[in-house]
Amino acid sequence: MTPGPTNTIADVPGLAVGSAEDHRLKSGVTVVVGDAPMAAGVHVMGGAPGTRETDLLAPEATVPGVDALVLSGGSAFGLAAADGVVAGLRADRRGFLAGQHRIPIVPAAILFDLNAGGDTRWTENPYPALGRAAYGARGAPMALGSAGAGTGATVAGLKGGLGSASARLPSGATVGALVAVNALGQVTVGDGPRFWAAPFEETDEFGGLGAATGHAPPPRTKRDSPGNTTLAIVATDVALDKAGARRMAIAAHDGFARAIVPSHTPLDGDLVFGCSTGQCAVTADEAMLLGHVAATCVARAIARGVYLATAHPGDALPSWSARFGAPG
Repeated sequence: MTPGPTNTIADVPGLAVGSAEDHRLKSGVTVVVGDAPMAAGVHVMGGAPGTRETDLLAPEATVPGVDALVLSGGSAFGLAAADGVVAGLRADRRGFLAGQHRIPIVPAAILFDLNAGGDTRWTENPYPALGRAAYGARGAPMALGSAGAGTGATVAGLKGGLGSASARLPSGATVGALVAVNALGQVTVGDGPRFWAAPFEETDEFGGLGAATGHAPPPRTKRDSPGNTTLAIVATDVALDKAGARRMAIAAHDGFARAIVPSHTPLDGDLVFGCSTGQCAVTADEAMLLGHVAATCVARAIARGVYLATAHPGDALPSWSARFGAPG
């Protein structure tokens, strides 16, 4: 499978991505907005999730689609980022029609970045404004690394970040992943620069360093710096219903395990949203591969998020480039 033109989730037809961040706060928000309501599902495998409106994604729930999905820093405070996105959608007359009212449907998930070294002495919650700004920035070229929901993210020993990757199926359908990488575990192997996700790399997208050799060292964690959770959105233009989107999200968690060691711990709130813009059909054989392709995109996106992170004053941990040399 080859990457799409931008090698990001934005390659999926029928959606747009926007991000906003505050480097003094060391936090931010990323939003995926459908051109039309998207079928969506969710699956949680971490032990400490923080979410909003995810019950609506159950296959038996009445609402058939979502207008946007939000990933945010800020722990519980960051759930308010969805308020800003809802306000933007309402101004654009988007939302589920309930009587005479349109109600924007915006599930959200948050990660803990309050220990990233940012200034958290605010008196008014900054996340609604960041959410509105991210919505307003949708469609702009995607910034990866220390951007959006990945701005204050960290992993064991390094800065985390916002990563993305895409893949084209032989039929022309597209799968993309967007990940805010803020894991308890390691994304690189031991003390070196190589990534656990190396076997799945495409076109040297995270340095082309290859896989680590020899016996794998015991994984490290950032237990001394609490605040974790890796969040992902996997999207496709393949026509899926809510149950199919959830099935894709379940399979996409394999990408966490391929790229983060350990993953899905009791102290992570690891979560994957799956969504479909429903613009094309695929063969039965390709449908069987959809979850695998989604998982591979997630693993690649995780490595890219860490690889492309950049150093900023006051960081709690070094970026990959500061420790091992400039990317590329």
